[in-house]
Amino acid sequence: MDYLDIDVQKKAKGNWATKVQGVKEVDISISGTDGHKIPIRLHSPATPPADGSPLVMIFHGGGFVAGGLHNETESSRLFVQNLGCVVVNVDYRLAPKHPFPAAPNDCWDATKWVAANAAELKADPSKGFIIAGTSSGGNLAAVCGVLARDHQLSPPVTGLLLMVPCFFDSHDIPEKYKGDLKSYEEQKNAATLNQSLIDTFEAAYKPDGNSTLYNLYTPNATRAGLPPTFLQVCELDPLRDDAIVFERELREDLGIPTKLLKYDNVPHGFWAFWPHKEESKRFMMDTVDGLRWLLSHPSK
Repeated sequence: MDYLDIDVQKKAKGNWATKVQGVKEVDISISGTDGHKIPIRLHSPATPPADGSPLVMIFHGGGFVAGGLHNETESSRLFVQNLGCVVVNVDYRLAPKHPFPAAPNDCWDATKWVAANAAELKADPSKGFIIAGTSSGGNLAAVCGVLARDHQLSPPVTGLLLMVPCFFDSHDIPEKYKGDLKSYEEQKNAATLNQSLIDTFEAAYKPDGNSTLYNLYTPNATRAGLPPTFLQVCELDPLRDDAIVFERELREDLGIPTKLLKYDNVPHGFWAFWPHKEESKRFMMDTVDGLRWLLSHPSK
């Protein structure tokens, strides 16, 4: 495989890399526009489907300050095993060492690289080109969806898969949405993510609340023209209403196909904290089904 501007190519190693049937995995790094090397993990079918592999990018969560490729290895493997996807798992730079906008810059650089190298990745974006992300990674996925729209990325992104994402600057919510965003107050002391922790993450990340590289609801921002979107939200989560407001706007105001699943009586990221619980296993398979739904709803 002839990758462009690759710094390192090696077979993936480590405890996470127990062989999984039908999945081929390789770690490489690519060059960002500022010269930084962006590590990515490629998950692909050992035997590619005869009709071509959809292309998926995924960004991990961790409040912009933690996490890595391992966070999304399981979901990436499920996408390969169940849907024959080629999945690009991106390890963007983290705060506080690398504050905003390092993370969205890395994710956008990776998105452009993936679009330009889809054929070398043995993927067929005409079967679907999905950007996915969890929590802060969901923010980054949505940001890249907006950038792909604004820059008319080719091949085009055909769907967004957003797990417990955030879209607003919680300290500067537009007046129009204050009555809808109740979860920040209702769940300010929630179990796995609370307002104090959000404040800690933001202090490290140092985002610009006026930039759509972070806040999708700045005064000049628009969500029009985004592709079909699948979202998963948790009831006991300060970020819950971000996704509910976003999905409603896309569906009711903008006519964009959406699907939203809400998980009652569970906190932010519950499936990662208690992976062996049945509801966590259901969440993971719901994510696969959500991706399947996106692949059946191509962007116009």
